[in-house]
Amino acid sequence: GKSIFFPKDPKAGGTWFAVDVYGTVLVLLNGAEEKHEVKLQYRKSRGLIVLDIISSESPKDFWSQVDLENIEPFTLILYQNNQLFQLRWNGNQKESISLDLNKKHIWSSATLYPKEIRAKRSDWFYTFLEANPVISKTKILSFHRYTEEENQQNGLVINRNEQMKTLSITQSVIEKNKGTILHYDLIAEQEFTTSFITV
Repeated sequence: GKSIFFPKDPKAGGTWFAVDVYGTVLVLLNGAEEKHEVKLQYRKSRGLIVLDIISSESPKDFWSQVDLENIEPFTLILYQNNQLFQLRWNGNQKESISLDLNKKHIWSSATLYPKEIRAKRSDWFYTFLEANPVISKTKILSFHRYTEEENQQNGLVINRNEQMKTLSITQSVIEKNKGTILHYDLIAEQEFTTSFITV
């Protein structure tokens, strides 16, 4: 019943980043607080859960209703109606935290990076903010693309022996009555941009 913009995972058909026509943004990170033991089979892909949530009338309200039994742990960052939330499923229970919209936040997946590396990546972000008191979409994209470029294990773009690598960077900018989404395919080295008027 509404337009949704998202890069589609070719395997499961889900996504890790979705924006609806109202300017609601939902971002998925694999894992909750800490790395978990992976079970053999889960009921549904986390990327499809993202689409279920963003497709609802109110993603924030739907979070309390959605059945996550036998779904692998994950973290969601939700921006809706000028509010910011961290939503977490640890495999047993849901958690919802309201975040300060006036502060800057960064996350790293618990399944990919141990706690000390997540802290280091966070330090890079706050160092970048100190050096750039005025943030632009170009600067933030450059931060995600080039920070610790030589660090292929834990930089912001990884390539761990061709076994695990960052495939793309997706960014959204939500303004008063306009949304813009930029998706950069790191493998094909192609950039896709789309803009829309928010309802």
